[in-house]
Amino acid sequence: MREILDFLQDLSQNNDRTWFEANRERYKHVKIRMDEVAEAFIAAMAEFDPTVEGVKAKDATYRIYRDTRFSKDKTPYKTWFGVYVCPRGKKSGLSGYYMHVEPDQNHYMLCTGAYCPTPGEIKSVREEIMTEGENFEATIKAAEGFEVDWSSALKRMPQGWSAEDAHSEYYRLRNYLLVKMVDKEFFLREDFIERAAEQFSRTRQFNDTLNRAIEYAREMGW
Repeated sequence: MREILDFLQDLSQNNDRTWFEANRERYKHVKIRMDEVAEAFIAAMAEFDPTVEGVKAKDATYRIYRDTRFSKDKTPYKTWFGVYVCPRGKKSGLSGYYMHVEPDQNHYMLCTGAYCPTPGEIKSVREEIMTEGENFEATIKAAEGFEVDWSSALKRMPQGWSAEDAHSEYYRLRNYLLVKMVDKEFFLREDFIERAAEQFSRTRQFNDTLNRAIEYAREMGW
């Protein structure tokens, strides 16, 4: 993992096409290593969650090239590496398991859940919370070491949902994510994938609950 982090750190300090072309062979080597890490990560997730079996590295990783068409930041390359493992791959829009490393920002994260669900999917999750709130909260408590990400939550109760409900605070969420921040040393350990899998396994119930609600919304055409 060190060579991946070193490359991303160097890229963050030389984020231009001239440097990248001069280091293209180095990138090709690092890309092979990135895919190996992704494949090992997928296999580790599948050990406790068979719904992600069959996902390939290309289904769980991201291009290094940034889309700068609508961004003020015109730097051409991403300076982070992430792997998102969920049923049927990242384009399915289902809840899954995500690891993220971004050395120039000292940002290292494990995250599980659903990012940017549709309005219909959010409605379905809220209904799950309304009717099975104790079970929903139990899945969060089971994910020991992870915290609910409130950063994008609504400041007020969404229209049509009662603040009097027992677990109404979760209605305000727009992304249903559990996050655990780690440090660089976590990813430099030889057994970091095994350690990540052990921690992610605690979030399986949370993940299953979200995916059940998301699939229901799709079946209903919401």
